[in-house]
Amino acid sequence: MDHVNMTVKNLEQSVEFYKKLFGFEIKKEQPEFKSQIIGNDDIKLCLYEDPDMKPEGGIAHFGFNIKNFDEIIETCKSLGVEVLYDGYIQFEKSKSVYIKDPSGYDIELSEILGGGL
Repeated sequence: MDHVNMTVKNLEQSVEFYKKLFGFEIKKEQPEFKSQIIGNDDIKLCLYEDPDMKPEGGIAHFGFNIKNFDEIIETCKSLGVEVLYDGYIQFEKSKSVYIKDPSGYDIELSEILGGGL
């Protein structure tokens, strides 16, 4: 995947969430659109602020394969991010953890890329 273009309720809050949890950096500020592009060398998120947005209906969830999987539940707890479904979910050869971002998007954090498929 190259990038995801997302509407968020609060741009500043969303940027901080993704910076703290995933180490994303601001790549480009677009104040004329109330937007920022954030990410790393592998993926970018283009965030557009709309305080009235609703996450329902479009995306069930999107996933990130993360390197520090064994630490992710503790990291989420330390940042005040709720872990859904009581922790780990097994899918194929991989475990996943599900969380919500500040706008209500469901995010899957996976141990093995693509569940090992």
